Amino acid sequence: MIKPDYSQEVPSDLGKVHFVGIGGSGMSGIARLLIGMGHTVTGSDVRESANIAALRELGAKITIGHDAKNLENPDTVVVTSALWPTNPEYLLAQQLGIPVLHRSALLAHLASKGSLIAVAGAHGKTTSTGMVVTGLNRLGADPSFVNGGVIQEYDSSAGFGSGEHFVIEADESDSSFLHYDTDVAVITNVDPDHLDHYGSLEAFQAEFAKFADLASKLVVISSDDAGAVAVRKLLKHSRILSFGEAEDADFRVSDVDASGPEVSFELNHGGKQVSMRLRIPGHHNALNAAGAVATLTGLGFDFAEAATAVAHFGGTVRRFELHGERRGVKVYDDFAHHPTEVAAALKAARAVVGEGRLITVFQPHLFSRTRLFSKEFAEVLMLSDEAVVTDIYAAREDPEPGVTAELITSKCERQKNTHLVPNWDDVPAAAAALAQPGDFIITMGCGDINRMVPDLLNALER
Repeated sequence: MIKPDYSQEVPSDLGKVHFVGIGGSGMSGIARLLIGMGHTVTGSDVRESANIAALRELGAKITIGHDAKNLENPDTVVVTSALWPTNPEYLLAQQLGIPVLHRSALLAHLASKGSLIAVAGAHGKTTSTGMVVTGLNRLGADPSFVNGGVIQEYDSSAGFGSGEHFVIEADESDSSFLHYDTDVAVITNVDPDHLDHYGSLEAFQAEFAKFADLASKLVVISSDDAGAVAVRKLLKHSRILSFGEAEDADFRVSDVDASGPEVSFELNHGGKQVSMRLRIPGHHNALNAAGAVATLTGLGFDFAEAATAVAHFGGTVRRFELHGERRGVKVYDDFAHHPTEVAAALKAARAVVGEGRLITVFQPHLFSRTRLFSKEFAEVLMLSDEAVVTDIYAAREDPEPGVTAELITSKCERQKNTHLVPNWDDVPAAAAALAQPGDFIITMGCGDINRMVPDLLNALER
């Protein structure tokens, strides 16, 4: 993988920018932002995707496949950690002396031009970022933003606004969030993840504490998550707002009703109470919304008006997203890839599915994460009625001996309801064969499992 180099000077004029791996959620968001700023953007990736199709519509020239000839005299090249240092486009750019920027270094540079709100956490940050952006827009602040997922209301993962605020989903996976010039640090949770990079839970928590203390104006942090509570004890910051269901939370959530397709709850702050109903399901989203309202109130907006603005949030792509229905079976897709995320997504799905059964098609992401959390994945997948598990999506990692999807399935409590189907082409038929009218199938993972949705719909028809 290619690691960020923050010592490299960012050109004053980026000029024509080429993205190597442009289809990724982070890369495509920055590419959108640069197009909005008037830059010519080109790029390459290994396969077609919805992100690439959308960028082409905006005018980007994108090639499928990595090849040195894809570099057509760019002024700046942007790369991502998912690439190997042997990538031909990366190597040629270095040989030609073209400035090569890691996406996180470029994002830090772009975000420094506004009052930065950085949303971090092992999970929940894409939705929380979308809620903050929606709230600011509804309140007339017109922010710039780069999110890890497409915000459905804006049909975009990034936007260039005229207001002072810049909202980003901050990446903690490689400590890059320490390099942002942050005004407001938002921490949704500090659930252990990326321990292959950090080495220990203590080091992971210490890095979040550094991130928060670097914020110049405000820290907004969960009062409920055990990791966040541990991080707060490390903080030296002078202004901290907490959110959650804990009695001492500054923005306290109560009376949550997550039994249907919309979650409702009461939010209390400073002796005032507002009733909130979101357009999305899930108990966890009540907490995400509380964090967004806390952020906006901390910025100086009226508490009740902030709550009303956040309640308009309509979700992000690949977060419990309905794609279609065939012979009475609905097919959803979700980005969840950490055990806590999987559990939250499945609990939300359970509230919506009613009397039907829940069939999860899960694609593990990363060999290291599978090795570290195989037991936890096995436990949370049993929230489904049936679990179909396919091969590991390697992303930036090399295979590890003995680490396969069977590490998860072998530990599942109900073996008769657990189905290891390593071959991609066999998965749609296997899942469709399990489904009956009234059931839900949900594809889950942050790799490319969402590409299977059309095949699932076709398999159900057959």
